[in-house]
Amino acid sequence: MRTRTLVAVLAVALLLTGCSAGGTRDDARITLRFQSLAWQQESVEANKELVEEWNATHPDVRVEYVQGSWDSVHDQLLTSFEGGEAPDIIHDASDDLADFAYGGYLADLSELLPERLKSDIPPRSWQTVTFADGIYGVPFLQEPRVLIANATWLKQSGVRVPTPQHPWSWDEFRQVTKRLSGDGKYGVAWPLKEPVSATLNLSLSAGGRLFHRGADGKVTVRFEEGDEVVPRTVHEQANTDRSASPTTLGSGGSDTLPGFFAGKYAMVPLGFSYRQQIVQQAPKGFDWQVLPAPAGAGGLTQGVSPQTLSVAEDCPYKKEAAAFLDFLLQPENMVRLALGDWMLPTGRQALADPALRTAEHGWATGTALADRLRPAPAQTVRGYPEWKDKVATPALQEYYSGAIGLDELRERLEEDGNLVLARYQR
Repeated sequence: MRTRTLVAVLAVALLLTGCSAGGTRDDARITLRFQSLAWQQESVEANKELVEEWNATHPDVRVEYVQGSWDSVHDQLLTSFEGGEAPDIIHDASDDLADFAYGGYLADLSELLPERLKSDIPPRSWQTVTFADGIYGVPFLQEPRVLIANATWLKQSGVRVPTPQHPWSWDEFRQVTKRLSGDGKYGVAWPLKEPVSATLNLSLSAGGRLFHRGADGKVTVRFEEGDEVVPRTVHEQANTDRSASPTTLGSGGSDTLPGFFAGKYAMVPLGFSYRQQIVQQAPKGFDWQVLPAPAGAGGLTQGVSPQTLSVAEDCPYKKEAAAFLDFLLQPENMVRLALGDWMLPTGRQALADPALRTAEHGWATGTALADRLRPAPAQTVRGYPEWKDKVATPALQEYYSGAIGLDELRERLEEDGNLVLARYQR
């Protein structure tokens, strides 16, 4: 009897802890594993400090900080979900959540989050983590794409410097980059190693949407007039005007910075958070400024995929995990996380903090764009990761390099893309 009882007790313990790395210790204290993707030193420090502050004031619910990586997060999470070893609290991006949410790997937070947090974050941000009728993450950090410009070069050229109130149009942007080019220098360097999100998100400014959901809920790809503006601009700059460096099209954002500092490019379109690298790496006396991305029929609207915090469905302590999220995303803590990552918070109270509205390092330009940020076009599209990797990325890379024309780009995005998406919508 004692043996059978012991086996039963062990079985119950395994059920409680085996489906997640979180669990209870011998002293009955709950332990939750929080996998963070913070990578910049300031951001890592801010996250670790907040975890320590939580642990100091919540002795019965300890949070264990686990360092993850953006480079491998999707595959790593999929493997851990299927193996029953997922972290309890998951840091990711909203455009990576759809398959996990529909697959039953993430907890629905609708009834777990406090009203304070729900009302502080705008509905447009909640749309990025809402699938069917459930909320599968908390969107907490976001960044617009901006133009990082050589301020001295722009001033000497005499071109009109855009502001959020009076941005360049896409056509004016193209003309400006032509004017700034020559003698082996380029008006712009597009870092498009990962071309899909940049293209789709900026295309909202021109009225593009690419993904169209029918009355039956199924999504189809249609590459229409508004979707053409951004890719055509980049293509013409690189292949016709010679105003965009052809060598950076296959580069990441960080790869363009040495050439930018050396005076090879007047501007680089980058995510807002790259400002930290510029502050750290720019040579002494280098004068730079943050400009809004160009505007089209949709104005300054652009898509974003906010960073998110989710709870694993297998986590046995969902209420405690949600309480940690509430603590982590208190307005003052959200400001700390935003400053650490050099991004914008989604919360209204945090966004109003004076520390995020200074002219220094372009913070004010970024916050002026916050109201124009909308869910990225692919947010709720099942099969998007496969469509992006197998169809859109190679097609856009070939188009930007001049290997294929606009008609073939359209054909591949639509025909090949719809074949991929159809497998997820049966």
